[in-house]
Amino acid sequence: MLRETEVIHLKRASQVVGLAIVLALLAPVALAQEHDRDDHKDRDDRAKNQRIYDRDHKDYHNWSQDEDRNYRQWYTDKYHGREYREYNRLNKHDQEAYWNWRHQHGDNDRDRDHDRDKDHDRDHR
Repeated sequence: MLRETEVIHLKRASQVVGLAIVLALLAPVALAQEHDRDDHKDRDDRAKNQRIYDRDHKDYHNWSQDEDRNYRQWYTDKYHGREYREYNRLNKHDQEAYWNWRHQHGDNDRDRDHDRDKDHDRDHR
């Protein structure tokens, strides 16, 4: 028969094993949530740093918060109450219309490295 101290040790050991099993089962869930948060952050960072080439005007635009605000203003003015649609979901014709509007309403966001990029492209052909 087991002594009382042995029973206590067995109970503690089973509690430790049970806790280890619970932690092992919860770890993948916690890691998945952390990974999901990182994915959203990466996606947001990419969106903030997106660079778009405007073919008609032959220049680049950085998609910043200001650009997004300008785009939303243009979209609201053009589509009066239609459900919002992200720039990259527009067809090419509407994207071109947006950049034409932007050039007519000030284009302070132009990529300041634009001319340097042209020189770089020319020198590395």
